[in-house]
Amino acid sequence: MPSSELERERAVVASFYRRLDQLRAEVEGRLVAVQRGNVGSNHQARSERDSFARLHEDNLAQLNEVDARIAFGRLQVAEGGPESGAPDAIHYIGRIGLRDADQSTMLLDWRAPQAGAFYQATAAHPLGVRARRHLTMRERELIRIDDEVLDAALLDELRATDAAAGEALAAASGTLQGEGALLAALTAERTGHMHDIVATIQGEQDRIIRSEMRGALVVQGGPGTGKTAVALHRAAFLIYANRERLKSAGVLVVGPSAAFVHYIEAVLPSLGETGVVMRTLGALFPGVEADTDDAPATAALKGRLEMSGLLARAVRSRQRVPAGPEQIEVNGDTITVAPSLIENAIHRAQRTGKPHNVARVTFVKAAIAELATQLATQLAQAGAAIDDSDIAALREDLRESYAVRVLLNTAWLPLTPEKLLGDLYARPEWLAELTPRWSPERRALLLRERSVPMTVSDVALLDEAAELLGDMPARRSAADKERERQREADIENARAAIANMGVEGMVSAEQLADGFAERGERMSVAERAASDRTWTYGHVVVDEAQELSAMQWRMLVRKSPMRSFTIVGDIAQVSSPAGARSWAEALHAGFGDRWRLEQLSVNYRTPAQIARAAESFAADAGLPITPARAVREGDWPIDTVVADGELAPAVLQAVRSVRADAAGGNLAVIVPAAALDGIADALGAALNDEPAGSRPVVGRGAAGLDLPVAVLTAREAKGLEFDAVVIADPRAIVEESPRGAAALYVAATRPTQRLAMVYPRGEEPLTGFAGAEKVSTFG
Repeated sequence: MPSSELERERAVVASFYRRLDQLRAEVEGRLVAVQRGNVGSNHQARSERDSFARLHEDNLAQLNEVDARIAFGRLQVAEGGPESGAPDAIHYIGRIGLRDADQSTMLLDWRAPQAGAFYQATAAHPLGVRARRHLTMRERELIRIDDEVLDAALLDELRATDAAAGEALAAASGTLQGEGALLAALTAERTGHMHDIVATIQGEQDRIIRSEMRGALVVQGGPGTGKTAVALHRAAFLIYANRERLKSAGVLVVGPSAAFVHYIEAVLPSLGETGVVMRTLGALFPGVEADTDDAPATAALKGRLEMSGLLARAVRSRQRVPAGPEQIEVNGDTITVAPSLIENAIHRAQRTGKPHNVARVTFVKAAIAELATQLATQLAQAGAAIDDSDIAALREDLRESYAVRVLLNTAWLPLTPEKLLGDLYARPEWLAELTPRWSPERRALLLRERSVPMTVSDVALLDEAAELLGDMPARRSAADKERERQREADIENARAAIANMGVEGMVSAEQLADGFAERGERMSVAERAASDRTWTYGHVVVDEAQELSAMQWRMLVRKSPMRSFTIVGDIAQVSSPAGARSWAEALHAGFGDRWRLEQLSVNYRTPAQIARAAESFAADAGLPITPARAVREGDWPIDTVVADGELAPAVLQAVRSVRADAAGGNLAVIVPAAALDGIADALGAALNDEPAGSRPVVGRGAAGLDLPVAVLTAREAKGLEFDAVVIADPRAIVEESPRGAAALYVAATRPTQRLAMVYPRGEEPLTGFAGAEKVSTFG
């Protein structure tokens, strides 16, 4: 394109930023005015002030997050058809929608229906689009434009006015939508965080992103096909298209590891959505942050559906009828309590069908009523005159009696999920009583000390136990009752405030009530959802879903009773011992046949020569792979390094070699779990001392993603991508994984540019990777 055309587009982009800055200043001004407003002691006025403040804060956060690369596309559309003679319409596409002061559209939100043609139009099906332009930006600067002409008549018009430009446009047509912009994005250096793909979404991806929110959608695709990006952009699209429903209920994104959540955390904010809850499977139970898992056999057992039955039996076994009569003393009177009295009270409570701790209220009331009747009869037989007021007093005496509390707690003790699970693991006799058909070896998989921290597999069991137990009973003080009364008043005031402001549908009365100053800390929907185990979301996104156990699926389905899910993964990449071997097997218990499958077929991330080697290795190992076509060959052969001595120095040399090349912008060293600390320490000692400013070079786990070199296990690397990957001791990675070769297959498909594999001294390269270039090393 002529430089004048680039300058013209820069002027247009500059107008978008002037409008964005103007809107930001207006919102900031409104927020300051609201915060400074003096509303005195009027509670409703304070409520309205806080609701306005919250709306302004949310708007300001959105405007701040979309600052970089606000616009990325332009459509030239035939108005009224090609024969109408009307001038073509020009529509710009961006991260959010912008209108000018007269409310005329300046920039279309990429999720708007009119913007769909930017992703869906092809030469065969142009959808009224004559030309599509891609705007490549660096922060606020437009640095490049790329055009695609979809209407042959427009090409002829261009050739007539500028033959060279017309021929250049004709030659630029590729098989990928926005091929130039796409390949530039694919080959750009990584930063340790996933970037949105909103500017380069391809047709098959867009169709999935914009599909309606009904039931469960499974997105299957091999490595590098953009499953995670599609899932996150679909979440942003669904929030836009179903704002009223999802704004109040929220969206949950579940990832396989803390490193993964850290990697994707900037994507949705960059698309203008800041209120989404992101959690790992180990952090889905309030108060628990599990980041390690059990040994494979134990994790597999804990993931089985039969664990729900075991927990149900464990809870029921805590509802005990005494073996014989028991005597208690209340205010000097001795009562003999027959087992049948406790048994009847237990049966009454169980018939309510309520959770253990909630049903206990019925048990206590029934038992105390029977005890009061028995004590009244006993006192009457001794000559005392008993009336109804005396019965009420006797009930209160019994409720306050220490002996009665001991009796009732022994029969039906309130429990927390942590207590129930801890006892189950730490009491072998009780576990044996509950599992008479299990072998001793199987029971031994669950046994451990109470002091051992909860694992990732335990979280689903804690959630199951919480469903069975219900909330712990709490004494309601006068202050509690007053807070409850004030809460009801807050909601009524909020409803009035919403009506006065004319913002129906933007915020619920409950949301406003939670933001009132009287309640101290104001919480967003995402914050409230994250702290409330029983919160149900409007939509749930599950990444690396092939790894989930049956119990983990059971937990997640409770998070969205409407079964509104986006499920992404590759069933061929299962590495968890509790994972399923087909989507039907994984989803049957929670979804039945109420799910649909979409496939991604193009590998955008992995260079073809790396993809071929990884697929060859997988085929030789008997792995069922999901084929995908790589869009580029890549510039680097796979490096094979065989250590002359110790492994760590060879890994260090491979890292230095890759970093010395232009391809090594963001590098991951993927290692066996047992070698993580040793290799990370060795790399850190060597590279962190090299001149590189004050910033360290090497980090491990999620924290390492923000540094040039991240040392990770194969499990931590799932779902991530890097410019270059160095794999240390590939055979050890295969041997430590429950599903063997799948872990190495996943690790080898993480790079966008370059792969090196470092073997211990004397080892031959693995089949499939044997054709790679041999690189000598020093040990």
